[in-house]
Amino acid sequence: MYFVSIIIPTYNRCSLLKRALESVYQQTYLDYEIIVVDDGSTDETAKMIKLFFPEVNYDFQVNQGVSAARNRGIGLAKGHWFAFLDSDDEWMPKKLENQMCELKSNLDYKICHTQEQWIRNAVRVNQMKKHKKTGGWIFKQCLPLCAMSPSSIVIHRTVFDDVGNFDITLPACEDYDLWLRITAKYPVLYLEDELIKKYGGHEDQLSTKYWGMDQYRIKALQKIILSNKLNEENKQQAISMLLKKCNIFKNGALKRDKIDEAQYYQQIINDFLVE
Repeated sequence: MYFVSIIIPTYNRCSLLKRALESVYQQTYLDYEIIVVDDGSTDETAKMIKLFFPEVNYDFQVNQGVSAARNRGIGLAKGHWFAFLDSDDEWMPKKLENQMCELKSNLDYKICHTQEQWIRNAVRVNQMKKHKKTGGWIFKQCLPLCAMSPSSIVIHRTVFDDVGNFDITLPACEDYDLWLRITAKYPVLYLEDELIKKYGGHEDQLSTKYWGMDQYRIKALQKIILSNKLNEENKQQAISMLLKKCNIFKNGALKRDKIDEAQYYQQIINDFLVE
């Protein structure tokens, strides 16, 4: 009933993955399986796992991106609950124990996330006010930016049966897209304990690789608004956020004399102003 599948996507992060896996093996909650989906690594990832973590369910796929890797892990998972861990992050020893205990005590919840520590270039940094975490019905809080970290999440498998998996067409903000679909239908349990270490500052982070992350949030907002799966209040909040983000992109494009780009975002604004 409370067997957890831990899904770890990875790509050319051998040393970071080793640290992530070590944090899993330090968990005080022991009813789990570990699935590492290697998204086409060309480093020593496979050898490292075979040497140090031979009992891990290791699966290799041709490089397709983090969403495809997570989805493959979901397909392989045997657990009732799925816990995701990015290969550059780390769990605190009681992370799973605390979450599963709270979920057992709050049977109406199928999603749980936690507070986190941020480490950038080996230095702990404070989160800004806009990154404040919360629980309950948090669809509105999820609209400006990604309000939950994948590495902190535990989700019941039936949620994916209901809302679908990660969107492989989004090269970034795929978690933002999924959280919108989930929080529109489910309340979220939130633990104030700092139960993960979230590392930043390395070159292969998606936020570093892709400029202007809000362009993908705009796509996610368009998709969920047009899905007709939002109640009226959530729909109007989503449209308001979409218009705000599009105006920012349009004005930025005009300042750079990118007329075609500005017209593209103006067209989205026009389309949704009539909603």
